[in-house]
Amino acid sequence: MLVLVAPGQGAQTPGFLTPWLDLPGATDRVAAWSDAIGLDLAHYGTKADADAIRDTSVAQPLLVAAGLLSAAALDAATEGLVPGAVAGHSVGEITAAVFAGVLDDAAALTLVRRRGLAMADAAALTPTGMSALLGGDPETTVAHLEKLGLTPANVNGAGQIVAAGTLEQLAALEADKPEGVRRVVALKVAGAFHTHHMAPAVDALAHAAEALTPADPRVTYVSNKDGKTVETGAEVLSRLVGQVANPVRWDLCMETFEKLGVTALIEVCPGGTLTGIAKRALPGVRTLALKTPDDLDAARALIAEHGA
Repeated sequence: MLVLVAPGQGAQTPGFLTPWLDLPGATDRVAAWSDAIGLDLAHYGTKADADAIRDTSVAQPLLVAAGLLSAAALDAATEGLVPGAVAGHSVGEITAAVFAGVLDDAAALTLVRRRGLAMADAAALTPTGMSALLGGDPETTVAHLEKLGLTPANVNGAGQIVAAGTLEQLAALEADKPEGVRRVVALKVAGAFHTHHMAPAVDALAHAAEALTPADPRVTYVSNKDGKTVETGAEVLSRLVGQVANPVRWDLCMETFEKLGVTALIEVCPGGTLTGIAKRALPGVRTLALKTPDDLDAARALIAEHGA
């Protein structure tokens, strides 16, 4: 069984959208999306520097647009991609909602634009950030984070937990790592996402969601709130709203993938983060990251072997 996944914030790099805009119709499609949400996606995806695309209000729509563009190219290359299940990490859940047919492109980009702005506003209230901890025992790490006042905002599995909190708390973590943790790596994000610091964004996102009419998922949709499958569009949308202030449990998503019988996993652009975790946490599962259109041939072959 094939699982299609979408990465979250921090996966973006300067210029990562450039090769995708060479595909037929891609430039026009991105221009239309840009006009609709009032953000020049082509500029930010091709010319902007790392600091510019670190901005939450920019990074989130840019990531969803890249995921949709690469998934459309994959769909065209395979004459109709039908994954067995879909999921997204953090903002990637909005991308996954499109894969599942819950939202269309326009609704997803409208929602993610509002999400990015609301979370940027929430992040501006207090200087906060996120750091990835590599290695160590999960229970020991979580207890240590809580002692420092930090939140385990992303429990990713494969020996990786992301801590979130104030910059002072993260500095204390750097100086006092949990036992067994090899490295603490600051992430390219501008806030303590998936923590109580994002509570102000929930109301704004709930208001934006009221204007949307979600459809029920056409394929299995796995929620990163708890790794459970969600069967109605209304519940998917509700979880998309609340999840900005709740921890991401990607470890539980991967447990669900295993229970569903995953044999292959493809991560849409800008792929790499989730396939890296899957290689360690899901031994024996074939993985492929869509980084440029050059990866489409390999993806087509993988889908022919493992897809529906």
